[in-house]
Amino acid sequence: MANGRRNFKIIPSGKNSRNRLLGILKGLAMYALIAFAALIFFYNISGGGDINKNEVPISQIINDIKSEKVEKISVEGNKVSAKLKGEEKEVVAGKEDGESIYKILESSGVDPKSLTIEVKDISLQQAWFGVLGAILPVLLLVGLMFLMFRQAKDAGQGIFSFAQSRARLFTKDQPQVKFADVAGLPEAKKELEEVVDFLKNPGKYKEIGARTPKGVLLVGPPGTGKTLLSRGVAGEAGVPFFSIAGSEFMEMLVGVGASRVRDLFLNAKKSAPSIIFIDEIESIGRMRGFGMSGGHDEREQTLNQILVEMDGFTPNESVIVLAATNRPDLLDPALVRPGRFDRRVLLALPDLEERKAIIELHMKGKPFTKDVSIELMARRTVGFSGADLANMLNEAAILAAREGKKIIDHKDLEEAATKVKLGPQRKRMQTEEDRKLAAYHEAGHAVVGHFLPHVDPVHRITIVSRGMSGGHTMFPPTEDRSNETKSRLLEQITTALGGRAAEDMIFKDISTGAANDIETATAIAREMVVEYGMSSIGPINIKPRSMFGYPGMGNEGGDVSENMHSKIDSEIKRIIDEAYRQAQTLLRSNKIKLDKVAKELLEKETLNNEEFEKLVGKKKTTV
Repeated sequence: MANGRRNFKIIPSGKNSRNRLLGILKGLAMYALIAFAALIFFYNISGGGDINKNEVPISQIINDIKSEKVEKISVEGNKVSAKLKGEEKEVVAGKEDGESIYKILESSGVDPKSLTIEVKDISLQQAWFGVLGAILPVLLLVGLMFLMFRQAKDAGQGIFSFAQSRARLFTKDQPQVKFADVAGLPEAKKELEEVVDFLKNPGKYKEIGARTPKGVLLVGPPGTGKTLLSRGVAGEAGVPFFSIAGSEFMEMLVGVGASRVRDLFLNAKKSAPSIIFIDEIESIGRMRGFGMSGGHDEREQTLNQILVEMDGFTPNESVIVLAATNRPDLLDPALVRPGRFDRRVLLALPDLEERKAIIELHMKGKPFTKDVSIELMARRTVGFSGADLANMLNEAAILAAREGKKIIDHKDLEEAATKVKLGPQRKRMQTEEDRKLAAYHEAGHAVVGHFLPHVDPVHRITIVSRGMSGGHTMFPPTEDRSNETKSRLLEQITTALGGRAAEDMIFKDISTGAANDIETATAIAREMVVEYGMSSIGPINIKPRSMFGYPGMGNEGGDVSENMHSKIDSEIKRIIDEAYRQAQTLLRSNKIKLDKVAKELLEKETLNNEEFEKLVGKKKTTV
């Protein structure tokens, strides 16, 4: 497994500046339009701008005319303004709409000819304001909607693109991952090399009557390189690569997921030959029939559309679907049948040679001391995934840089490997009683495991806290194993209970520190009884199952009788009790060595394999 290269789309700075300038201009234009509309509105409701004049009843103006106090009258629409003699200010009154000022004066006994009357024609002005008052709000609303849609479209979240695919497209012009960038996984790469050849040379397969695989399902634990290997297929084939996660199809609205599936396959067909990669496909490909909403569930509709697109009435031979999952047991049978996902590529945890290749690949660009051995690190990291190994080397580099080193040594790698599996050290104050309890507890694990022939040698013992534990004893496997024997499992249970047995023997009391050990021992014993048939019950698989095939969904153990439950519990207790008695016997016969290890732990806090074996002797193992 190698580092994945991120693809970035670089936008020129000049274009970015122009976009920002256009955005500012659009905003200013929008604000100007709103301000103009507000101005027109307030002008209309304020009576044309006469808010500073004194407003009086029309009868007062008529009385002032009769008293000869008025010099001139101005009429503007329904507003009557009177200029009083000897005063700068004007008084304003309103008249009825359509009523003439001359008739008002005559009906009040005033001769219109006795004073100056000025009538202003504002019909055109009123017409314009009426038109603007009617059209401007509509234009304002249209402008707001246009800007909103334009902004949403630029952000890729437009309302009309709601049902479009969210897949990211990687083309051959962008930096690509090749199979050479993916360390290990030889069998998986060989399977996928054929897929690459199908995309590059489809003709030679059609000539012989072979059909291009429609789908390839990558199955493996997290961190084994499923996504990276898929990108390697796209890089080797040099075709467009559409990448999307299964959860990106799902939305609250029913039908959106199916629409996005249609859009994704439509775009892939337009770019054919191409590859569609769906990560975490179990989020939409789970077995149908158990949803709370029946067949109308959004997830089921999305799955149905994927089934149709992969093998429907219009079969497609130019688009290959790659999918990754670490839960193949949850997938719908119709999805994983031949004709849809024709191939299943299994990606297991890397073996010794693969770990060497992965470590060597990730060591590039990092300085190491000469004593660092790839062989030793590969043997030390049994059970690590490719992602764990990459993280370990990165943590080692960070640790060395933090301490001011210019080169990474074996101590940094050892600390990084421990940190990846158990977490960082916790610097906390411990009482002398707690330290002594932890020392005997971990020494109990180490001594019991050392004298059991099928347990791997002790690698490291420490009473330094990590994560939730107050200390730990490490027994990493010395070789890759695909199976476990009954003898080895029983000795693992005995070793796990060694810490509790040491506490009981030395302090005549027990603590809560053995909780995780007891949980581990019980889990192994239960699996031996109900799954592996390694008990007096016999070779019968009586693992409790749920109603729907998924754990934790009700009806747990409904097909196991009460009598069988009782036998299972009895067998588990028998195995645990026998292992605990064996641990006590080993510790009593090796109490002097137990005391030596505990005393050394109190002084040094951490012991490696060489230091431990100096105290207790070399380990005797079975052939």
